[in-house]
Amino acid sequence: MLSLDNPRWSELRHAYGDAADIPALLRTLASSTGPKASYQDEPWFSLWSSLCHQGDVYTASYAAVPHIVRIASEASGPVDFAFFQLPTAVEVARQTGHGPDIPEPYADAYHRAITQLVENVAAHRSEAWDQPMLLSAAAAQAVAKGHIDVAEALLNLNADWIAKINSCEFD
Repeated sequence: MLSLDNPRWSELRHAYGDAADIPALLRTLASSTGPKASYQDEPWFSLWSSLCHQGDVYTASYAAVPHIVRIASEASGPVDFAFFQLPTAVEVARQTGHGPDIPEPYADAYHRAITQLVENVAAHRSEAWDQPMLLSAAAAQAVAKGHIDVAEALLNLNADWIAKINSCEFD
């Protein structure tokens, strides 16, 4: 895993250029792991917009995922659903051709982190989950087990789609 102090972050790319700002966002995330009130709350808003921008991912996305997964694994108490959703979205984007190949130095840590999502979901299973957490946890499990299409479907579910599915209303 690329250390947060490593200057190579500036060689990695995200949606807005070099990724030298990502370590500071990850440090902030580590100090504030609980559920957020809004998708616009930091550091999640900046992490999402930089690392998984409109469905595209970047080399910095792959280096950041192991840190996000590690932070969730070390967190005590409830975590924000984005700890499952963002790594899942990165892997779905990668698998569906919306990002570059994983640079070799970061591949092992990245793949281990995706697999670790199963354990992270289990570690937080006794906490109260709202619907976004439930869907994100299920999607994380699916992506960790290689079911990319199921993970993508779960990421795209919302109250409207669930109601349509339950009432068999398909347009």
